[in-house]
Amino acid sequence: MKNIRDLEIKELTELIESMGEKSFRAAQLYQWLHVKLADGFDEMTNLPKSLREKLSEDYYATLPETVEVLTSRIDETKKFINRMKDGHVIESVWMKYQHGNSVCISSQVGCRMGCKFCASTLEGLARNLTSGEMLGQVYRMEKDTGERVDNIVIMGSGEPLDNYEEFTRFIRMISDKNGLNISRRNITVSTCGIVPRIRELADENYGITLALSLHAPNDETRKTLMPIANKYSLSEIMPAIEYYFEKTGRRVTFEYSVVEGVNDNKNEAQQLVRLIHGMKQKGKLQCHVNLIPVNPIKERDWKRPDRSKIEAFQHILEKNGIAATIRREMGSDISGSCGQLRRDYLSKE
Repeated sequence: MKNIRDLEIKELTELIESMGEKSFRAAQLYQWLHVKLADGFDEMTNLPKSLREKLSEDYYATLPETVEVLTSRIDETKKFINRMKDGHVIESVWMKYQHGNSVCISSQVGCRMGCKFCASTLEGLARNLTSGEMLGQVYRMEKDTGERVDNIVIMGSGEPLDNYEEFTRFIRMISDKNGLNISRRNITVSTCGIVPRIRELADENYGITLALSLHAPNDETRKTLMPIANKYSLSEIMPAIEYYFEKTGRRVTFEYSVVEGVNDNKNEAQQLVRLIHGMKQKGKLQCHVNLIPVNPIKERDWKRPDRSKIEAFQHILEKNGIAATIRREMGSDISGSCGQLRRDYLSKE
């Protein structure tokens, strides 16, 4: 069985016409799938029963099943565990801000990138998510909360650029004027630094915000945290980031997980200043550094530095003209680390 939400409107029209139906049925079906967020063909009451039966022979239209929701008592953040059609489970996050509702979704079941501070990688990659499954996470959270999504970050389990075709199809569909029509300016994708894909994404110019998981100002430290650093050095990654900005004009965010005794001292802050200034001197790169106190996971021996040490790191960046913030932690009382909620759920099954 295939997920019918994987089909873009042109493909859906071709499918409907191949079944001997009028093309307007495709528009009706698309609205059920991407505006009314139907949870199955039976809800699509203005489609002929015969068409619904034919579709259900090869496709399914159900949304991911919500099997667990944790709600923060601190800030109303909700963390969802959803079960896919094949039984795999993934996690997504709903966050309420003054400027609107943001969701963080996964792009893969697990991850093969092996970043040492991330629980998502501990059991490797099970499989990629399809575009329809990525959409399904957003739609399920909208249905469960009864509220509209305003902003999307693809920063959950998985490396989105390692699932490039499905990820970019998701971008096209979530921003489709016939669907939820979420502005691409309100979509952010996080990558650990797959250089060819960063350049490809720049050339396609979807207009989304790019966030690079940097986490260290030099290759030596970065290799201790992120295996991808053994394949792509900063001398390759940073020009790709510049290229992305030149092509899109979109400000780039550098994510920097601060780990005690690993990448948190003043020398590393100064190295980060030099790294970013080296880029800014070549052009007018607009960037921002997001300092993230590392979320400890039981399988690793990482510790977060004292707040004062992170603030000192931030001060060095700011006094050198680099915009930097310390990430506000959302849902810190409900399995904060990426991938940790999913692992906790699986361990109970």
